[in-house]
Amino acid sequence: MSAIQTLAAEGVSGSLGSLGYGLAAIGPGVGVGIIFGNGTQALARQPEAAGLIRANQILGFAFCEALALIGLVMPFVYGT
Repeated sequence: MSAIQTLAAEGVSGSLGSLGYGLAAIGPGVGVGIIFGNGTQALARQPEAAGLIRANQILGFAFCEALALIGLVMPFVYGT
């Protein structure tokens, strides 16, 4: 392996954690959009069930954000 290839590999390995977190943030972002979009539709269709729908929305949002936080921490845990 030449010196240029070694330097290029070292430069890439430093930013892999950031790249991994960026990719990991896509899933929770899509999940939050789906949760609140469908929750809004459900509230429009059945306003009398607002309490139950809102509670389920908050629970789903908390799970999605927990996945995002796990994705944020993992590059630091397994980083080099």
